[in-house]
Amino acid sequence: MSSVAEGIDSVPPASVNRVPIGRAWYQTEDSWAILLGVGLVVIAALAVVAGSNINWVAVAPGGWNTLGEIGQQLANNAARYLALFALWLALLGISTPYLGIRPAQFVPAFTALFVASLLVISLGAWSQANRYNLEPPLVALGLGLVISNTVGLPRWLDAGFRVEYYIKIGIVLLGATLPLTLLVTAGPVAIAQAAAVSLVTFGVIYFVAVRLGLDRRFAATLGAGGAVCGVSAAIAVAGAVGAKKEHGPIAITIVIFWAIVMIFLLPLVARALGLSTGVAGAWIGTSEFADAAGFAAAQAYGGYAGHVPGITGSADAAVNAFTLMKVIGRDLWIGIWAFVLSIVAVTRWDATGVDTRAGAGQIWQRFPKFVMGFVLASAIISLLTLAYGSADYNKVLKPEVVGPIKTLRTWAFTFCFLSIGLTTRWRELAGIGLRPFIAFSSGVIVNVVLGFLLSAVVFGGYWAALGTP
Repeated sequence: MSSVAEGIDSVPPASVNRVPIGRAWYQTEDSWAILLGVGLVVIAALAVVAGSNINWVAVAPGGWNTLGEIGQQLANNAARYLALFALWLALLGISTPYLGIRPAQFVPAFTALFVASLLVISLGAWSQANRYNLEPPLVALGLGLVISNTVGLPRWLDAGFRVEYYIKIGIVLLGATLPLTLLVTAGPVAIAQAAAVSLVTFGVIYFVAVRLGLDRRFAATLGAGGAVCGVSAAIAVAGAVGAKKEHGPIAITIVIFWAIVMIFLLPLVARALGLSTGVAGAWIGTSEFADAAGFAAAQAYGGYAGHVPGITGSADAAVNAFTLMKVIGRDLWIGIWAFVLSIVAVTRWDATGVDTRAGAGQIWQRFPKFVMGFVLASAIISLLTLAYGSADYNKVLKPEVVGPIKTLRTWAFTFCFLSIGLTTRWRELAGIGLRPFIAFSSGVIVNVVLGFLLSAVVFGGYWAALGTP
């Protein structure tokens, strides 16, 4: 089960969104994601202030039609790709020893992951891939799933599959592409919508699970996985309420199954309904169960803009709306849910022999601290925009600061999606039991339907306006 748990939006139970007992801040992925992500944003900003930029090292394959064209591209930019590889290896290599990963194991594994990511991004730049909207995240996920469930991979590669670490770095970099003013104005709407969906979804899953005879702690673990933040929430709440050791892995397995299904299902349904990119992004952010999976779905839908008749809105609107709904709207609730449910477990539910006494500090311990890096990156770019003036944003800052950061973000997310696919084993998704699956799936239905009504009807005008150029 560990390989699946690491496959999407997850980390080992001891380190979920908090500083584990006995470990310092510099031994957590959240802290390093902030340091590395914000550090890259600061370097990009300082380079522009100094009259330069980081475009040379922030390289990615461009569009191509024939193998000869992409081969020539890669050959012409070989030095830049080597420099980019050295940059990522240096940044990640600094942190991995503090995260319990031996450099001797990480270096060869990451080297293989980087080469595979280069091939995936190259494939995503192919003209035919663009025609069928085969975005790099979907290509990476699909290719990884095929490989991991057919030929398999040697175990030494596992050291490079740091799914949550890569997604956190990518989300921090994502903050540099969303103005702080947008976070301030759209954040309250996202939080309100997320709160409504989370409460209803949790209630449905919990009620159905209890009615099916499942333990209340197990029901709460399933409910949190569907209502808040997927795997991370399931692990956090399982520990907070004192669930049995097998309950967490079962919840994780179901979350992973539905997260992968939604990557492909939500964009297809949204396209059939002709939703604008902003509305679709908000719906995906409300209905998906994992940050990585949701980003893949939102980016895929954003690719429809300008290519599919009837799809209105800008290409970035889907990702922006998704980020507001998922990262700002839902992820922030992890600590609060764990805190409240731990109190309920102690005061209302029968004792299990597990110490689940709650403390107010648990909210901070469970808080997804990498979100602070996301906000900080947004603030840096917003201040830089004020210094240069809005007139120079499109002329200077967008191509010389935001552009290269987007490219680096693409690499980080590609590392993540490949890792997801390469660590997800379908055979491990079997044997979870029918009752937990039914309980969680009932919440999935409510989550998707209610999320659509809020995104497309109640707040539809708001999210559609988000995608207006």
